[in-house]
Amino acid sequence: MWLLELVLSFLLVHVITSSGPHRNKFDPGRTNVLVLLGDDAGVQMSAYNNAAIKSPNFDKLSERSVVFSHGFTSVSSCSPSRSVVLTGQPQHQNGMYGLHHNPHHFNTFDSVQSLPVMLGDYNIRTGIIGKKHVGPDYVYKFDYEQTEENNNLDQVGRNITCMKNLVHEFLNDNDTRPFFLYIGIHDPHRCDAYGKTGGKGEFCENFGDGRPGNGVIQDWTPTYYSPDDVKVPYYIPETPAARRDIANFYKTLSRMDQGIGLFMKELENAGFMENTMVLYSSDNGIPFPTAKTNLYEAGMMEPFMISSPLNKQNWGKHADALASTMDITPTVLDWFNISTSRTNKVKLTGRSLLDVVVNTSTDHPVVYSSHTMHEVTMYYPMRVIRTHQYRLIHNLNYHAPYPIASDLFGAQTFQDMLNRSANSESLNWFKTLDEYYHRPEFELFDFSTDPMELNNLANRPEYQDILKQLKQQLLDWQIETKDPWYCLPGGDVMNNECYALRNGETFVPAKGNIPHFETVN
Repeated sequence: MWLLELVLSFLLVHVITSSGPHRNKFDPGRTNVLVLLGDDAGVQMSAYNNAAIKSPNFDKLSERSVVFSHGFTSVSSCSPSRSVVLTGQPQHQNGMYGLHHNPHHFNTFDSVQSLPVMLGDYNIRTGIIGKKHVGPDYVYKFDYEQTEENNNLDQVGRNITCMKNLVHEFLNDNDTRPFFLYIGIHDPHRCDAYGKTGGKGEFCENFGDGRPGNGVIQDWTPTYYSPDDVKVPYYIPETPAARRDIANFYKTLSRMDQGIGLFMKELENAGFMENTMVLYSSDNGIPFPTAKTNLYEAGMMEPFMISSPLNKQNWGKHADALASTMDITPTVLDWFNISTSRTNKVKLTGRSLLDVVVNTSTDHPVVYSSHTMHEVTMYYPMRVIRTHQYRLIHNLNYHAPYPIASDLFGAQTFQDMLNRSANSESLNWFKTLDEYYHRPEFELFDFSTDPMELNNLANRPEYQDILKQLKQQLLDWQIETKDPWYCLPGGDVMNNECYALRNGETFVPAKGNIPHFETVN
């Protein structure tokens, strides 16, 4: 009897420790995933044609990756974007409508299954290091967590030596299961909106740089930039204040770049380079006007690289397929041979990008974005469809002025713009503040003739067929993803149908109950 009990006990322990609720056969060549996510990081690197900045480790990563020339965020705001990265669902579907931290306090719906939870069901070890900024915790539960929830965020998100040590700890655990490691790098997010940084600088660029009072990050050799040498993108004012801001931004990016090199070296030292997919992107646009919290090109455009050890023949190649941060969860699941139909209660909007990694000529012709708010006071819902040639933005709260995020408002770039405007001086910018604040309901841009998005074509007669087609595609996507805002701004939802808000108008049924209102004669 005692022998039988011993055997049963052994079998029970073996089942508990070696298998989750689902069993999955893993390809030995595609065992692990490392996701690197920047914080307000953009395409300021050589791989994206910015020669003004030194980015040797990003360059090395691009040389061993498929580089997506057209990478986009699904929403240009921190917590909502991170929720999309980790669920594969737009923010209007997963419930993370705005920032997670107080006083905003937005959370994903309890019923949503996040990527680490799905992977845990398949006995894949999950870890997060750095910035998390999503909740609730039980929806986004990792096996290994070293984040702002149990550490100082600057230490686990900017101190690359501390982060390197945590990566080493995770990778050298005796656990032999396949792993998913997500590193939320806090650079180059602004440090403080109103200069109360204790000398750390607007981007925390002085944190750990070795100068008196700043502390030392042992593995960081700071790279300093002159404001005269930076590259000012078209969407940022050409002013001395903006140049100083960008120079500080670049210094912070140098810390991030050197951190990427450290993390990749830890992966190599642990013996995982030949069976680990590495994916790098960022959460939203850089923290400057027209970019962060906007859904113009500058706000949606992100670096996007995927390094697969199984597709070395495509390393260093650029792909023209449109990639979205909404594609990250489906791509990771595909890497682990996990069908999305077996893991989630809803159809994921994103698509796996592994087909592009295998064949860089594969096309993904469209991406969508959905933004509701950033801070709780910044209600400005936008829905966007972006194709190779066009972008259509639907501003649902267009009667209100566009709100400015507090970290951008307090920055020297924007404060200088306000001072110049008050003194009737030129902004040296491609639009006026009034144009920036006050936007029409629809904005349509043609990238073949207008890459800077200067000319709104929504009211041009020759573009009405294109406008109608893109509206239909966008609204079909909103309905498919159960967007609560799909009837706005002209109607309200009742029994899953749209009804007009104004007397004298009536709802006109269309495909999928598209909200279309006409005046009653």
